[in-house]
Amino acid sequence: MSDTTTRAAEILKGHRASIDRLDAILVYTLGERFKHTQAVGRLKAEHALPPSDPAREAAQIARLTDLAEQADLDPEFAKKFLNFIIQEVIQHHKQHQS
Repeated sequence: MSDTTTRAAEILKGHRASIDRLDAILVYTLGERFKHTQAVGRLKAEHALPPSDPAREAAQIARLTDLAEQADLDPEFAKKFLNFIIQEVIQHHKQHQS
């Protein structure tokens, strides 16, 4: 292997290690987030509140779109990701109400 290929392999290994750590952070962060949304779902069910809050959802999407732009992340991707999470949360909230 040439020196440049060896160096490229080392750099690749470092990037992959960082990606693996970030993936773990994402999974644990989502786990923590869903613990809180489950608690919200139970609270909503106990007080007969609707499972979704369109005004909050719109505000969150706008806030995270701004954050995505600041982080140099495609805002459309951020919206899709957040919409996916919101739909999962709403489903959990509906389960608590049944």
